[in-house]
Amino acid sequence: MTDHQFSHLERTLVGDHVAIRHLSHDDAEGLFAAVGTDRASYGFTPVPRTLAESRSYIDAALNDAAAGHVVAFSVRRRSDDVIVGTTRFLNLRWYFGRSFPDVVEIGGTWYSPAAQRTAINTETKLLLLRLAFSEYGVGKVDLKTDARNLKSRRAIARIGASFEGILRQAHPSFVEGEEGLFRDSAMFGIVAEDWPMVERHLQLLLAR
Repeated sequence: MTDHQFSHLERTLVGDHVAIRHLSHDDAEGLFAAVGTDRASYGFTPVPRTLAESRSYIDAALNDAAAGHVVAFSVRRRSDDVIVGTTRFLNLRWYFGRSFPDVVEIGGTWYSPAAQRTAINTETKLLLLRLAFSEYGVGKVDLKTDARNLKSRRAIARIGASFEGILRQAHPSFVEGEEGLFRDSAMFGIVAEDWPMVERHLQLLLAR
């Protein structure tokens, strides 16, 4: 893969509640501010603790993007254009020689406490899934979370992804104090045949 294969998609994805832009170095202060002082909801998720860590977090994401491993985004609340979180495509896989990946995973997602349990996550997933299925033409989108993270598992199931099982000791843990240890991962997926139904489901959730 080369960088130009995603260049024409480096634009803002706009919904009623969010605007999703490709992550940039200019987002460091906004991303750090989004973390806030209440870190209770980040037990399973790595988030920056300082502005310097926010810059390093973005540097790492952009290095991975330049290497073709991820496509990283900032998530902004449309009402005030404030950054409320971040998300990305990762584990990009090519099987059929196309310019765009055949399978992607949505992950690396976290939101500010104020944005959690709002329409922001639902619409973010809708816009990313639409990009993946309608423009990239993927056959499948994966989602995974720490198997202990019941809140995240419920949120993933709520958007219409199918639970596919637990991969035991499959990925590194992000829980504080578990550095260097593996975790069990709960795996979910949406395949191309599911997408029209999932899209309607997400639209209905947003219309409530």
